Amino acid sequence: MMTNPIYEINKLADDLPLPVVQDLHKRIADWLAGGGSYDAPYMFQQLRYAKNVAERMKRNG
Repeated sequence: MMTNPIYEINKLADDLPLPVVQDLHKRIADWLAGGGSYDAPYMFQQLRYAKNVAERMKRNG
């Protein structure tokens, strides 16, 4: 089963700074409003970004 990047990003939201969450939500909303799909490579790029920021936040605590 393919991962849903929106679901995975939402699971990380508590580990991310609020401005990052807001930016991701805007990017995702714009992407979907423009006809993009939730399982497009762009969405997985946003998930990678969220994971990277969350990891940096944990390391720099």
